Amino acid sequence: MSRGRLIALLACLAHAPIAHAQELAVEISQSVGGTSEEMVGAGTQVRLLGDVGSHFRFGVEGAWGQRTEGESDVLGAAYPYGGHADLMEAYAEYTAPARRGIRSIRGGRYRTPFGFSAASDHAYIGFLRPPLIRYGDYFALSSGYLEHGVDVVVGAPRFWGEVSVGRPADVGEAIRRPGTDTVLRAQGAIGALIVGASFLDTTPYLPSTFARGRARFGGVDARWMQSGVMVRGEWIGGRPFDGTSTTGGYVDLIVHRPSMGPVTALARAERLDYKTSPPYALYTHRYTVAGRVRVWQGFAVSTGVSHQGGQLTQSRRTAVDLGLSYTLRKDY
Repeated sequence: MSRGRLIALLACLAHAPIAHAQELAVEISQSVGGTSEEMVGAGTQVRLLGDVGSHFRFGVEGAWGQRTEGESDVLGAAYPYGGHADLMEAYAEYTAPARRGIRSIRGGRYRTPFGFSAASDHAYIGFLRPPLIRYGDYFALSSGYLEHGVDVVVGAPRFWGEVSVGRPADVGEAIRRPGTDTVLRAQGAIGALIVGASFLDTTPYLPSTFARGRARFGGVDARWMQSGVMVRGEWIGGRPFDGTSTTGGYVDLIVHRPSMGPVTALARAERLDYKTSPPYALYTHRYTVAGRVRVWQGFAVSTGVSHQGGQLTQSRRTAVDLGLSYTLRKDY
């Protein structure tokens, strides 16, 4: 599907009548960016979020992105930049009354619910690169992993479990082979601390000629937020296919105090170890300092400096990134 056709389709849906609709939000984001790795890119995202009655909601998201040739994870925090339009999410969700054990049932196309998986967890904070463990070429997870399936959440507001069963519906560079996926997740909250654990059993994204068996990963994640300061992180371990293993994670510090005005300060420390037979093993770590400035209404500027040690996965050991974005939202 071309970029123009996808955007036109989503625009038509935005104006379609919805029986008993309580709210419809339409959001369009345009972004451009570049890096000292001599790469530039641009992208567009269109999102529709709506409520139907008191217990049903839906979400539709499309994205287009294009960047110059080269190997880099810049601008890949949550969306692909392959030069064509992609349907990211298209789901319907039922939220049960609070007194029942089942909290929600979601069906359709949605992001793989492993760890910090929502687009808002990575796309709008200010980091212009995904964590090493969430870039498909690094033998771990991918920010482009999507499911065609059903997702069920059970439990109480402060502790719940989640089961997703589906088939790969990925976009971007890491496209998993056909098969079935299972994701298990549990999450609990104690005061300002939220802790989660996830498990993924899926198919590898590499060719079956050498990537045999299943891909299985477990992970833990946590976030703590108070008085405008957030500390969060993920750690995963598992295998992308038989005979290999990948471990790694990251810790983020995000600060947005009232005294900082429109500025958000960011820092990230991360590492990734991919163990296999030489010379294909990969051991690397990276440190990033960044900032995001909300210039005017929906217009924001993000910039960051990252330094990578060990084996390089970006083309230069130190890189400077700059991104501009504008988001327009309309509620009906």
